[in-house]
Amino acid sequence: MYELDAVMTEWINGIAGNPIVDRLMILISAYGVPLLIALVAVQWWVGERRPETRHALVAAGLTFVVGLGINQVILLFVSRVRPYDAEVTKLLVNRSNDPSFPSDHATAVFAIAAAFTLQRMPGQSLFFLLGAILVSFSRVYIGTHYVSDVMGGVLTAVFAAILVKTLYRPETRLDRFVTGIL
Repeated sequence: MYELDAVMTEWINGIAGNPIVDRLMILISAYGVPLLIALVAVQWWVGERRPETRHALVAAGLTFVVGLGINQVILLFVSRVRPYDAEVTKLLVNRSNDPSFPSDHATAVFAIAAAFTLQRMPGQSLFFLLGAILVSFSRVYIGTHYVSDVMGGVLTAVFAAILVKTLYRPETRLDRFVTGIL
């Protein structure tokens, strides 16, 4: 299984070499998560379905936090070496000191996409899904993650989204309070 993961990772990273595309992937990797978070946040004040939208926004934020929290628990048990340290990829950015699995970037962006999907908001779901795919692809392209690191992040995000969907219900007293702020 590791061999397939390494081959796929090496193949995606091997595409690197075009200075314009490399720079674009570095920018997407660096600024994709904050940009998607900002795009979630600005929706708080716009749109005609304000209560439903706000519920989905809170769910996306909770999913984001829960997913990254789950990653921290996983890191207590799994300490995977980065692909550039295993000489599988060539690194296009500065080295990272934390373990490779699971990808926090993938967890963060797929948490947003999964939350909107489970809240039945197809327009936002598709937009954030495309953004999540692009950010996650960039992480492998620039050499910081294996493909399976990204897939682990996706699974963490989906699990977190299901957990939040189960526990954070619309139209509860808490939901009405939170979505009524500002």
